[in-house]
Amino acid sequence: MAHLIGQLIFLVLLCTAGFFFTRRIGQIRKNIKLGRDVDRSDRKGERWATMARVAMGQSKMVVRPVAGIMHLVIYAGFILINIEVLEILIDGLFGTHRVFAPYLGEFYDVLIGLFEWLALGVLVACVVFLARRNLLPIARFRSPEMKGWPKNDANIILVVEVLLMFAFLSMNAADGIAQARGLDHYIAAGSFPVSQWLQPLYAGLSDAGVVAVERGAWWFHIVGILSFLVYVPYSKHFHIFLAFPNTWYSDLTPAGQLDNMAAVKKEVDLMMSGDPFAAPAEPAGDTPAEPASFGAKDVQDLTWKQLMEAYSCTECGRCTSVCPANATGKLLSPRKVMMDTRDRVEEVGRAINAAGGDWGQGDGKSLLGDYISEEELWACTSCQACVEACPINISPMGIILDMRRSLIMEDSKAPEPITAMFNNVENNGAPWAFPAADRGKWTDELANES
Repeated sequence: MAHLIGQLIFLVLLCTAGFFFTRRIGQIRKNIKLGRDVDRSDRKGERWATMARVAMGQSKMVVRPVAGIMHLVIYAGFILINIEVLEILIDGLFGTHRVFAPYLGEFYDVLIGLFEWLALGVLVACVVFLARRNLLPIARFRSPEMKGWPKNDANIILVVEVLLMFAFLSMNAADGIAQARGLDHYIAAGSFPVSQWLQPLYAGLSDAGVVAVERGAWWFHIVGILSFLVYVPYSKHFHIFLAFPNTWYSDLTPAGQLDNMAAVKKEVDLMMSGDPFAAPAEPAGDTPAEPASFGAKDVQDLTWKQLMEAYSCTECGRCTSVCPANATGKLLSPRKVMMDTRDRVEEVGRAINAAGGDWGQGDGKSLLGDYISEEELWACTSCQACVEACPINISPMGIILDMRRSLIMEDSKAPEPITAMFNNVENNGAPWAFPAADRGKWTDELANES
C-alpha cells in the first residue's frame, strides 16, 4: 500500500511539473513570435555543423580554459546523468528499484560508477563557480546589471546543483549499505567508487534508518530535478534548452556584413535607375499599406531570432568583458542589452495577456529609451567583439544597430559628428568636408615637387 501511495504522489508531482514547464514554454514561444519574421532555414548542412561545434562541442567555451573545462564537466554531467534520472522516473512510476540493472548486467556497474565521478566533478565545479562569482574580484561578475536577482539566480542554481549531486551520492551510499545488509527491495547492483566514502556517515544507522536516508535522498533528488525543470524557464539557465536552436539559427553571413532594408533599397534602386517617372508598385487592394517603420524602437520591431537570443543569453558577461566601449568606461554593456530585451519582451507578453491578447496602443513604454539609452547605443564601435566572444553566437550588436536605425531614420537623432558625416555624404559624395573637385589637389602638389 505504501508503495502505491508513493507512486501516486510521484505521478502527481511529475504531472504538475510537466504542466507548469509546458505552460511556461508556451508563453516564451508566444513572446518570441512577437518579433518580425526572418528566414534562417537556408544552408542547413552548415547550420547543423555550427550547432554541433558551438552548442554540443562547446568550442567557444574553452577559449577561456578554466571556466570552459569546468563548464564541460557540468555539461557532460547534465547530459549523462539524465540516464540515471530516466531510471528514477521509471522506478517512481512503477514502484521498481534500479530497473535497468537486470538488463544491463555488468555495464550497469560501469554506468553508475561513471555517473558518480561525473556527480563529483559537477559538485566540485559548482563550488568553484560559487567562489569565483562571490569571492574573487572578477569584473564581469561585478557589473551593475548583475546586482540583485541576476546574481541570486546564478547562485541559486549552483547551490541547488551542489545539493542535488550530494543527494545523489548519499542515495547511492545508503543503497550500497542496504545491498550489503541484504535488505528487501535492494538488489545487488551498481558500482559506488565515490559514494563509498560517504558510507561511514550512515553505516551506524539501523536498517530502517538506512532505508530512510536512501528514500529521503531519492525523493530529494527527483523532487529537486522536477523543481529545477519548473524554475529553469524563468532563469538565465534556460540556455540549457535554447543554446541548440539558437546556434542552429545563427547568422551565417560574413562578419560585418549588414542587411539591407528592403524599403530603402527599393528607393535607392529607383533613384539609380535614371528613370524620373519610375515609381514603386502600389499594393493590391483599396487600403493603402501602413508605412513601414525603420529600425527597432520596441521588441516587436526586432526579429524573432533576436528575441530568442534574449532568452538564450547565459549572462556570462564574456561579451561585456571584451567590449572596448565598456573597457574605457562607457555606459554600454552588451550583456545588459540582451537582459533588457528579455525583460521588455516579458513585460510586453504579460501586458498582452492581461489585455486578453490585444496590445492596442501599448503601455507608453519602449525598449529604446525606457530600457536602453541612446548613450549606450552610440557608445558601440560595431567591432563585433561581443558577437565573437558569445559562447552561443548571440549578437547584441544586431539589436544595437537596429535601434540606431530607428533613432536616425525615424527620429532624425544622431550625435553631431555622425550628422556632419551624413551631410558631407549628401553634399560632397564622401564623409569628408571637401568637394570632390578639391579632394585630389594634394596630388598636384606632389607632381610639382617631383
